[in-house]
Amino acid sequence: MGKKNRTAITPTREQDYPAWYQEVVKASDMAENSPVRGCMVIKPWGYAIWENIMNQMDVLFKDTGVKNAYFPLFIPLSYLEKEAEHVEGFAKECAVVTHHKLEKSEEGGLKPAGKLAEPLIVRPTSETIIGESMAKWTSSYRDLPILLNQWANVVRWEMRTRMFLRTSEFLWQEGHTAHATEQEAKERTMQMLDVYTKFVEEHLAMPVIRGRKTASERFPGADDTLCIEAMMQDKRALQAGTSHFLGQNFAKGSDIKFQNEEGKEAYAWTTSWGSSTRMIGGLIMVHSDDDGLVVPPRVAPAHVVILPIFKKGADNRVIMESAQGLKDTLEEQLFHGRKVVVEIDARDIGGARGWEWVKKGIPVRIELGPRDIENNSVFMARRDQASNQKKSVNREEFISQITDTLDEIQDNYFNRAVKYRKENTFEVDDKNKFYKLYKKTKGFNNGAFVMAHWCGSEDCESKIKKELSVTIRCIPFDSPTEEGKCIYCDKSSSRRVLFSKAY
Repeated sequence: MGKKNRTAITPTREQDYPAWYQEVVKASDMAENSPVRGCMVIKPWGYAIWENIMNQMDVLFKDTGVKNAYFPLFIPLSYLEKEAEHVEGFAKECAVVTHHKLEKSEEGGLKPAGKLAEPLIVRPTSETIIGESMAKWTSSYRDLPILLNQWANVVRWEMRTRMFLRTSEFLWQEGHTAHATEQEAKERTMQMLDVYTKFVEEHLAMPVIRGRKTASERFPGADDTLCIEAMMQDKRALQAGTSHFLGQNFAKGSDIKFQNEEGKEAYAWTTSWGSSTRMIGGLIMVHSDDDGLVVPPRVAPAHVVILPIFKKGADNRVIMESAQGLKDTLEEQLFHGRKVVVEIDARDIGGARGWEWVKKGIPVRIELGPRDIENNSVFMARRDQASNQKKSVNREEFISQITDTLDEIQDNYFNRAVKYRKENTFEVDDKNKFYKLYKKTKGFNNGAFVMAHWCGSEDCESKIKKELSVTIRCIPFDSPTEEGKCIYCDKSSSRRVLFSKAY
């Protein structure tokens, strides 16, 4: 196979997209399957991406007045039962603890013992138990608003799992707020969606479509769910963040009451909003290629790797000293509030060394050998360009331009994803064309985002979902009012909605 056709990942995206995804995760050394079915071990490179996501998003949360807290992993069953629609929505995914110890069985093994008086649910989400605390903390309108977030793990017992995208246990943040007025709660719901949009687009370089979920797709128990949807390279949608206006439903269930300014007793208005390690799955599927992982610089575990090129039989200390000096100088600079992070990889493993860093998605690779030192230069390759595209750059010029280079790479990833989504988003008005499009979505080059009219009927929505496995991802905020005919039943419609297959 010619060099220009060589890829690090087999199969490629076009050959088998799901298998390609799993190989990217493996080849980049991000994560591996756990001995516990449906769970994963997040390895240092993958966890470093999550740490950067946490740290950067946490700043955005706190800028809106949110404070971090922590609540129990276990939730009494009776708490979930307080909100009927909520418990119904999560019932099939709950892991349940019924005993509190083990004892030896007659066969010599271990068996559960000490049955609990009330079963405990391993948290699938925390609205009910956080609501219990909010009820204790709230007596007057002066106690509101309460603005909380927690970084935690969650368990939702999944039957079909895929690392980062859908696992039985995953990491996330969940925000919960309580307000004195309906308007304030609605404004908070939108404000947090704005935060997610800013983070996903500016830090993960993933363009999103903002909108409102249909009633059937809302968070269980919510009055309204707002979301951001991103297109993956197989043209499916990934929900990258949600923000829920819960009305007074959970406040009534948890008895979150307060005395308002008129001296009357009232229920609080609450919100919740969340995002998870699913974002990493989205990052992989939006940006990565057949050479492996691609990581936007703003969340990359490291920005630059220096690969010293040693001469056999020579004293290579000068090369290592030069590499260390370059690393130290680069790390004196700040890239969006974080120091430029540099790795030195001096392993003697030949060409495999460079390919490993390509597969890990590091933004910039530097080769540094005797000739480069003599010429006061570095040999540079960028991950946003072809893997074999390298050039010699003056050392001082490289150092002075590194943050601009990283910004350019970040922008290139975002603009490339915007272009891809635009090329694969269509307005469709003909039902036959709509069905033909989605009935052939088995390959990498098929599928699309479709903006089509919908009459508002849940019956039409559910029939499309059943017949095509296509859902209304959202009713986009920027979808203009226009007269049209429902893509399914031909009844009148006033605006288009976003249809897609989804993860």
